[in-house]
Amino acid sequence: MDIHQTLRDLVCTAPLKRERRKEARPRELLQAALTLFVEKGFAATKAEEVARLAGVSKGTLFLYFASKEELFKAVVRENISGQFSEFNTAIDAFTGSTGELLRTFMNAWWQRAEATHSTGITKLILSEGPQFPELAEFYRNEVLEPAHQLIARVLERGVQRQEFRALEPRYGVYTVLAPILFLTLWKNSPSLAGKTDPPLDVPMYLNTQIDALLNGLSIKP
Repeated sequence: MDIHQTLRDLVCTAPLKRERRKEARPRELLQAALTLFVEKGFAATKAEEVARLAGVSKGTLFLYFASKEELFKAVVRENISGQFSEFNTAIDAFTGSTGELLRTFMNAWWQRAEATHSTGITKLILSEGPQFPELAEFYRNEVLEPAHQLIARVLERGVQRQEFRALEPRYGVYTVLAPILFLTLWKNSPSLAGKTDPPLDVPMYLNTQIDALLNGLSIKP
């Protein structure tokens, strides 16, 4: 082994590894924060706990995020609201029926939310929103309003293509949101879920709800 080449390799690669570690820190902090916010809630989560879980100092955390509130907002953008642009693009590109679009959209939405554990953020807002009105307002602006607009686009597409009957837009949106909100509460409230036998089959539940929605929305020939 050429010890001089080995040393040169170490000298050359160490800064790159440190740089990669530095670039990864914001994402690691966001993942740690999401885990703790969902597990403990916003009020009970301490900045030093987030930093410790991410393997950095509290001072390092505040280099990236000015406050716990800003950290929370970044978590929401990373895991929830940052996906709306992608969903809107997918709606624009979809060529199938609006019924197929609604089914694909609702299943994809839930799978994405469940995979990132971001459903716990919705429960957090429901339980702690009154204590933190600024965060509740942020969530309304960054998540609820764009989500409503996105669902309204899907419903309007169906109406324009004469596949869906017209609904009052606001309440049509709520009808689509209701099954997902139920799953959010069920997943994050053990006392609500209890010990069902058999346990809730989420894909079957969601597709049953979608079937009911489409049966009510579709214009019969």
